[in-house]
Amino acid sequence: MYIVIVGAGDIGTPLIEMATRSGNEVVVIENDAERAEMAASEFDCLVLNDDATSKETLADAGADQADAIISTTDHDATNIMVCLLAQELDVPQIISVVHDPDHMNVYQQIGVHTMQNPQRLIAEYLFRTVQRPSVVDFMHIGEDAEVFEIVVEPGAPIVGKTIAEAAADGLLTDDMLVVAIEREETENPITPRGGTSVQVGDVVTVYSETGVTEAILDVFTE
Repeated sequence: MYIVIVGAGDIGTPLIEMATRSGNEVVVIENDAERAEMAASEFDCLVLNDDATSKETLADAGADQADAIISTTDHDATNIMVCLLAQELDVPQIISVVHDPDHMNVYQQIGVHTMQNPQRLIAEYLFRTVQRPSVVDFMHIGEDAEVFEIVVEPGAPIVGKTIAEAAADGLLTDDMLVVAIEREETENPITPRGGTSVQVGDVVTVYSETGVTEAILDVFTE
């Protein structure tokens, strides 16, 4: 792929590393001279020390021929401008980091794929780890729904029950779905069926329309 990456900061730098290591043709635009020089010296890519909010700069980067442009700067205004210019150049995939949630609707209106500020995601993950240590990973889907992984503890109500039995007993409600079960002695994740039982130590992936609530946690924890 031909990828244009805007920004060689905390987010852009690991992205540049992954993209170049995967054999993609990468062009980086960074307006800070020191960061641009660092990226040029460390990665096998073309680096332009210039302003990405200029259409001429994007043209110099070959954005009109790119498969994707990813804007990773610290400023939403810059990222939005880059995305708008990329649309004018008919870039097939336009992706941007969003720092202020209040700006999300702007990105949605212009039809850009977005990723929430990763620092905020990390902070939320750390807080959730303290608040709910049994949840080992989670992902928001829409406003309320979440997919999460949870370790089944000894004494949990669901231990020893099949998926069908847990549903019949009201432990798994209609707005919940057990998506996968990881078990130490099995090489690959188990695709749960009605007759699949839940054991202590299982890492269960659950979809919940209402998110991770205490009532749901109580099903899998002691």
